[in-house]
Amino acid sequence: MISIDGFRYDYAEKHHAQNLLRLSGQGVRATAMQPSFPSLTFPNHYTLATGMYPAHHGLVDNHFYDRKRDAIYKVGNRDAVEDGTWYGGLPLWILAEKQQMVSASYFWVGTESAIQNIRPTYYFKYQEKTGIDQRIQQVVNWLQLPVEQRPHLITFYFPEVDHMGHSYGPDSDSVKNAVQFVDAAIGRMQEAVNKLNLPVNFIIVSDHGMLRVDTERTLSLPDSPALKPLRIVPGGEKIMLYGNNEADIKTAYDFLKQHENHYTVYLKKETPERWHYGQEDVYNRIGDIVVVAEANYAFGMPGKKMHPGHHGFDNNLTDMNAIFMAWGPAFKTNTRIATFENIHVYPLVARILGLDITQPIDGKIEVLEPVLNQQ
Repeated sequence: MISIDGFRYDYAEKHHAQNLLRLSGQGVRATAMQPSFPSLTFPNHYTLATGMYPAHHGLVDNHFYDRKRDAIYKVGNRDAVEDGTWYGGLPLWILAEKQQMVSASYFWVGTESAIQNIRPTYYFKYQEKTGIDQRIQQVVNWLQLPVEQRPHLITFYFPEVDHMGHSYGPDSDSVKNAVQFVDAAIGRMQEAVNKLNLPVNFIIVSDHGMLRVDTERTLSLPDSPALKPLRIVPGGEKIMLYGNNEADIKTAYDFLKQHENHYTVYLKKETPERWHYGQEDVYNRIGDIVVVAEANYAFGMPGKKMHPGHHGFDNNLTDMNAIFMAWGPAFKTNTRIATFENIHVYPLVARILGLDITQPIDGKIEVLEPVLNQQ
């Protein structure tokens, strides 16, 4: 299973990803795959890995506060990222390992931490400097291992398209070049794997899309004593505020609601139900007030230049949509399917690998079962 971070639903055609178009054209391709809210990297990679909405698996944002622990989780903080106690659900690699199946990961959110004291048999600490050919060769090496050591589940991750999307915007030549770089790499990986004559299935996903924002009109929360008692966890598209008591929360909410300006202010318990978010906050990590920017606008971050490309908005926005492509012996050929939610990938992978799903998830096998060849 390969994730291409920030690969929007329409990039393959828009930026001429010939290998992906050819391979998915012969296999399965969805119109789009809808990310979970918030449409950010960590929540969605971990939703793909667990089949659960972010509020149910615990990674509710790239940056959030946990009241019980009195601690902050932030993607840039290695100690938090590598601490398995932050991660709920049962990721695919742990499901596999618990059922005596070897798994491997060349980068995926959660694979660097011992979740329930288990890691993939083979994994690497996140390190972007590793060259792509070395990473492809590692996949080939894994697949050439003796049967009892060979991984049956491999997760793999490309960061390039997302980086370029943020820095230059979704319509830029830089994104086009990044798409073509990843496309060529997947073409080479497919060729190398083909030579092994093994029944390998490829699933290509992304975590979210990307849209262009107005860099001249940066949003900010108005300054007010009403906000002072609250802990503010910032973000470009979404800000969360945590209060100590109902009175402080109400005062801050009323103030922000009166000053809405290209953003919407929600009380945690009133976030849209289709987000499966505030009302379903199993780990109590979502702010008491959630502020979400409108499409094409973003909040400025102190001391940081505003990038043109953003994601993290309402997951109903078309430009937040991701991709789903698949091919290999388990999949039907020349098959097109409608847009679906990314919670449904987990039961599909479990079915292909013959793994029993041992705890409740949000995804349902019925959604993607029709793309499988009947065993």
